[in-house]
Amino acid sequence: MTSITSVKNLRLKFPGESEMLFKDMSLSINRGEKVLLLGTSGCGKSTLLQVLSGLVPRTIDIPMKCDEIQIPDQWGFVFQDPDTQFCMPYVDEELAFVLENLEVPREEMSSKICSLLKEVGLELENIHTPIQHLSGGMKQRLAIASVLALKPDVIFLDEPTAFIDEKGTEQIWETVKRIWKDKTLIIVEHKIEKILDFAVRLIVFTPDGEILADGNTSMVFTHYKEKIKEYGIWYPGAWDDYKREPIMNNKKELSNTMKLQNFKGYRNREVKIVADHLVVHSGEWVTIMGENGAGKSSLLLAMMQLIKTSGDYLINDVPIQKTKDISGLLYLVFQNPEYQFLTNSVYDEITYGLQNEQEVESDVKEILTSLELTSKKGQHPYQLSVGQKRRLSVATAFLQKPNILLLDEPTFGQDSLNTFRILEWIEQERQKGTIILMVTHDHHITERFATRLWEVQNGKIVTDHQLNKGGKVQREILHEFII
Repeated sequence: MTSITSVKNLRLKFPGESEMLFKDMSLSINRGEKVLLLGTSGCGKSTLLQVLSGLVPRTIDIPMKCDEIQIPDQWGFVFQDPDTQFCMPYVDEELAFVLENLEVPREEMSSKICSLLKEVGLELENIHTPIQHLSGGMKQRLAIASVLALKPDVIFLDEPTAFIDEKGTEQIWETVKRIWKDKTLIIVEHKIEKILDFAVRLIVFTPDGEILADGNTSMVFTHYKEKIKEYGIWYPGAWDDYKREPIMNNKKELSNTMKLQNFKGYRNREVKIVADHLVVHSGEWVTIMGENGAGKSSLLLAMMQLIKTSGDYLINDVPIQKTKDISGLLYLVFQNPEYQFLTNSVYDEITYGLQNEQEVESDVKEILTSLELTSKKGQHPYQLSVGQKRRLSVATAFLQKPNILLLDEPTFGQDSLNTFRILEWIEQERQKGTIILMVTHDHHITERFATRLWEVQNGKIVTDHQLNKGGKVQREILHEFII
């Protein structure tokens, strides 16, 4: 078969790092292959895509050397963070920008734009919508549509469904399989269930960026399962194999109540989320699920008073009307971790705002070690991988010890080991009495950790289920919800 992209003896090292990410690593991808790259968060998968596409070092200045490299002539790239991909402020303008570069006649653009949006399931009342008004999942659909428009020979997909709900994930991969069935695809993805029948070649990396395995799906998961499991790489059945030791905490340190009555959140004077009547108590873990754009993130922003609200909103029977009213009570982990970074190092980010760092030094060290950030503590947060940024944003919440913890997709971009660690940290906080409100698309989290499930549809919380952990009632609810 003919190679379409390759690299020989790649050596790459990030500035400030003591160790090389890749040490004489060689890889060749053949024309028409569907290749899935698997590995732990931070092992270099996304960087490798950028090298094979030529983005590194042509656009992204990272020191690298290699004996040979082959860059495809026509390629498209779907990034982990869709915001880094857009050039224009509006949806239609973003796609028009691509079509203009392809010399598509102006009179044909409108129909092509609508066709592209339909292909990826991005339904908008007005295609001249500001991109920043879209949810994270809707942005990812737009990014995929812009690459579809290019008609490339090679497509690099860096976690293209990270922010997308289960139904949407299935739709996206069905679209990818249909539209690009004859193309070369190189995919980085943690949500592997929908693509194992499509990606005929798996390349598995160790945490140090070395190739552990390279072959077909059945061979890799048969012969390398124990190592894959040891490293914390996702594999079929990882959730079924997950066993956690019970966290025993008989003392609740916090006593909290949150009440919402006729509560509404607005964006640009438009109602984005409605909660008619909800009461949440200490030690409850509520997962908030629903399709992309339903209003889940808007609910968290409204609770933080980051968007305009109306109605009754009380914490411990005290009315919340301004941002200052929630100081010290709530902490929000944003969907995009970069939105909350304030300092120039990982260590400073975790300890930001603490009165006495020395008193929590052991806690800081434990968090850094547990979330595999110790070697990164001196780095700027923006130099981390997307998965590491996510872990850092979650880590900042633990030392703040809020009464109510709001989390927007806290496990996206994570390998299995770090996913389970993050969830177990959150469970510890719940047992202390912290109220947990978590937006997620992962039904496994709801099934194994949540005590309650809110379903959001079209900007309204339409159902509120009390869950029996691991019980039949919960499984039936989730089955109905997913279907």
